[in-house]
Amino acid sequence: MRPPPCLGILIALALLLPLAGSSSAAASTASAATHADTASREDETGDWLWPVDGPHTVVAAYRAPAHEYGAGHRGIDIAAGVGDPVRAPADGVVAFRGTVVDRPLITIDHEGGYVTTFEPLLSELSPGDAVTAGDVIGTVDVGGHSAPGTLHVGVRLHGVYINPLLLFGDVPRAVLLPCCGPI
Repeated sequence: MRPPPCLGILIALALLLPLAGSSSAAASTASAATHADTASREDETGDWLWPVDGPHTVVAAYRAPAHEYGAGHRGIDIAAGVGDPVRAPADGVVAFRGTVVDRPLITIDHEGGYVTTFEPLLSELSPGDAVTAGDVIGTVDVGGHSAPGTLHVGVRLHGVYINPLLLFGDVPRAVLLPCCGPI
């Protein structure tokens, strides 16, 4: 009788776990530093504020690309009426305001390597202007890939796009399901 395929996976994991526990001090130091950085960001800023008032309806979810230049949706589109005010989700400094191709947008640099981009957004702010969490940074406009009545919010961390919902505290927790039948 052949054992189920998942038994082989479980045995391989059991054999590899002791090796993972003996990883180098550098790896555990890097892990601790990453954890400390995340903990300090949460302690300093807490969850970011939603950029729009009212219900927070995500019309188009974040879809990570398979590779740096791959297809995906590097942000979320939130339901918002044209002319609705948009607020800074966290303290920062305006890095760019202008029109890119066919859409007006604004980019804000935040502490810790975070950069947010909002489009389409009309704003009177200028690069170098400081903003505080909750400040109105502009109003929803039309243009770009977002459907009228939506605001695209993109977030980069050290130059890499991440799911903005991670900062708004609304990413549902993953639920692991069993991969195999009874052993």
